[in-house]
Amino acid sequence: MIMEKKRMDCPSLPPGWKKEEVIRKSGLSAGKCDVYYYSPKGKKFRSKPQLSRYLGNTIDLGCFDFRTGKMMMPSKLQKNKQRLRNENLIINKGKPDLNTALPIRQTASIFKQPVTKVVNHPSNKVKTDLQRATEQPRQLFWEKRLKGLRVSAITEEVLRTMELPKGLTSVGPDTSDETLLSAIASALHMSSSPITGQTTSAAEKNPAIWLNTSQPLCKAFIVTDQDIREQELKVIQARRCLEDALMADGLARAVESSRDSEDKAA
Repeated sequence: MIMEKKRMDCPSLPPGWKKEEVIRKSGLSAGKCDVYYYSPKGKKFRSKPQLSRYLGNTIDLGCFDFRTGKMMMPSKLQKNKQRLRNENLIINKGKPDLNTALPIRQTASIFKQPVTKVVNHPSNKVKTDLQRATEQPRQLFWEKRLKGLRVSAITEEVLRTMELPKGLTSVGPDTSDETLLSAIASALHMSSSPITGQTTSAAEKNPAIWLNTSQPLCKAFIVTDQDIREQELKVIQARRCLEDALMADGLARAVESSRDSEDKAA
């Protein structure tokens, strides 16, 4: 690209400042003029905000026209900017814009000194809802999809369904004890929060609106001390049955092992 450079003194700035005009002679942007300023130490400035930050309070650049290098009245400065815009539109008319540079703010910065951006502060508090962040939305009455499923043994014999306590009552349209059992089992397996059931009475009237999806499809219930004692007795009885079964299995293995040793000795 062919360019023509002109450097001259800038009387509007402190002594020693130079203004440079670079006119493009070829290419798609032929005729466009780029303006730069040089400090007495040779530092180059490409925009008015850079110039304003460097000079600080030494000079007021509010009425300084970066293109012409002159101090102008506000109204005249506005007209000059509009004239430059129109000239650029005429020059660039019919030519594709191949400029990939980011847009630069052409107004003087309101900050005269460097600004430190603070992104973290001890007093800042960020509120997060852990429940919403970790759990996905659930479909209403999704437990009904388990309706009709039966548990069977290896011999394909259907196992007997557990009997729920009388205090547990299902909530929702077309729900049964089997659906309620699946809902409670799923809640115990998937959720770490206490299982209380639907605590609001509005869920019984219109469960499609007031249903708490984190709780199973049953009315609110209370676990009494009597219920806990009965459950403890059932656990003790199950452990005793398991102990007897293990002991019988161990004795059977010992008898079988002694028979094998006698057969080998004979």
